[in-house]
Amino acid sequence: MTVLPRGDDPPIPPAPPAGGNLGFNLPPSLEAHEPPEARGRARGDVALMVSRRATGQITHHEFADLPGLLLPGDLVVVNTSGTLPAAVAAGEGLTVHFSTAMPDGDWLIELRADREGTTVPYGGGVPGQVIELPGGARLSLADRFTQRLWRARLSTAVVPYLLRHGAPIRYSYVDRSWPVEAYQTVFATRPGSAEMPSASRPFTPPVVTRMVAGGVMIAPVTLHTGVSSLEGDEDPYPEFFDVPPPTARLAALTRASGGRIIAAGTTVVRALESAALEGGQISAASGWTEHVVTPGTGVRAVDGLLTGLHEPRSSHLKMLAAFAGEELLSRCYAEALEHGYLWHEFGDVHLLLP
Repeated sequence: MTVLPRGDDPPIPPAPPAGGNLGFNLPPSLEAHEPPEARGRARGDVALMVSRRATGQITHHEFADLPGLLLPGDLVVVNTSGTLPAAVAAGEGLTVHFSTAMPDGDWLIELRADREGTTVPYGGGVPGQVIELPGGARLSLADRFTQRLWRARLSTAVVPYLLRHGAPIRYSYVDRSWPVEAYQTVFATRPGSAEMPSASRPFTPPVVTRMVAGGVMIAPVTLHTGVSSLEGDEDPYPEFFDVPPPTARLAALTRASGGRIIAAGTTVVRALESAALEGGQISAASGWTEHVVTPGTGVRAVDGLLTGLHEPRSSHLKMLAAFAGEELLSRCYAEALEHGYLWHEFGDVHLLLP
């Protein structure tokens, strides 16, 4: 089906390829400001763009069409990480975003300044500084991990503390607060992500049932996502992942029988590619990964990708270029703009197929 433009914005000219970082203007009307449910729709009632690298074809669908777009014998790998209420108000106009647990018990955190109902990056903070948090907790800054992120330690266990005192991370394009349930996917079983692995948000039990009934297999991995508010051209930092043995075995069986491995989200791609041996064979693996998928590294273990629509200069676009190639990816984003697709975690999705 054809997805009609949304809103009254004039057509946007096609975005030229730029090394995996497409240059385009994203009008505010194409930012998803709220979940589909708040717009009177079902959770899975979002648009689905499909691109095929072999032919260069781009087609437009609804997400409910997904089971019919996959083939019997395909393996869809999903992320079981659950979203934490990772934002904590620190008082005096400061908010802390808890991002990533480190092996030694420290966490990577981002300091944000409160501004007009949202938050913006905060450049302050010094090593050794102690920030008082609600409930008597104390957050001690150790040192900068990146320009934006700090390594820090909380005086109490972080996950139980966040479940009691935190709220979901929200950026300026989301107009109001939503409960943490709005940021969970149907596959979430292991709390640990600072932000939702949003490519899987449209999945519902009926869609999953139709996939399985059609011969499509589903397997889990876990990758706990950090904050997405990285600087332009800043690569993702280390994140914890787990590819369990049954998933590795099922991936090997899928490849051996001629099926395709489809990742539900860029987080799944990072996990599977981190666990891939030479030649693209996926092995069971667990730990912290620094692997970044780009056109230069290529994609060894995954054949297709379901993902959201990403902002200009996002590092995710480099991964998408590794799947689609720069010319096709450029056309995809031009069509997404022309057809009124919605961006961000509550928006529409894109299926990249070989």
